[in-house]
Amino acid sequence: MATLYDTLGVPAHATDDEIKRAYRKAAMKWHPDRNHGAEDVARAAFQEIRDAYAILSDAEQRKVYDTVYAEQMREWEAQHTRRQRAQAKREAAARAADEAAYAEMVSIAIRFADEGHNRDVLFGVLLGRQCEPRRAAQIADSVAALQAARRDEANAAQNDQRASQSASQSANTAQTAQGGAGEAERAKTAQEASAAGQTAGHDTPHAKRMGHGKRDESGSDMHPAGALGNLWFQFLNSLKF
Repeated sequence: MATLYDTLGVPAHATDDEIKRAYRKAAMKWHPDRNHGAEDVARAAFQEIRDAYAILSDAEQRKVYDTVYAEQMREWEAQHTRRQRAQAKREAAARAADEAAYAEMVSIAIRFADEGHNRDVLFGVLLGRQCEPRRAAQIADSVAALQAARRDEANAAQNDQRASQSASQSANTAQTAQGGAGEAERAKTAQEASAAGQTAGHDTPHAKRMGHGKRDESGSDMHPAGALGNLWFQFLNSLKF
């Protein structure tokens, strides 16, 4: 809202001398004789400058103008504030309604996506619900991408779980096999130790026969002189009887 001070190009607290100098400068700039080819514009501006100076150069008229202007400014500011608040409320209500509509369209798209429908079906469903085409395409693309990412994540989790279970089963199998081999080895070692102990503590019939044969062989292999001595001893015993 332009004021008389704005017309002269001075602040509201300008002195009388400042107002006079500003008027002379503006009048020379916008005098019709100095604006050839734009006389009408210059004449209108020059008249506004004269009217502004006529009021502001008079102390009483300036005081009245300041009072009226202040009241008008307060009223204008109040009206402007009311208009701004009303506009803000309308914009907030419009945003809330738009956000609610957007959320509803997203919810519908997610529901159809969960049922296994692809992006084109989602787009067609949204168009059927009076959704603006550009927004419908955006929602369909976003929901389809989100659904694909969820499926990939679920598949990856299942694969990881299967791999973990397989690794656990393989580890258990290897551990069981290793434990069985150790038990078999320990049983074999114990059996061998038991057999060795029995062999060392008791002679088998075969061993006895082998030992008897060895004693016979040692007797048969006796020196001939020893054998004749025995015969001689037996002969002398027979003579006694």
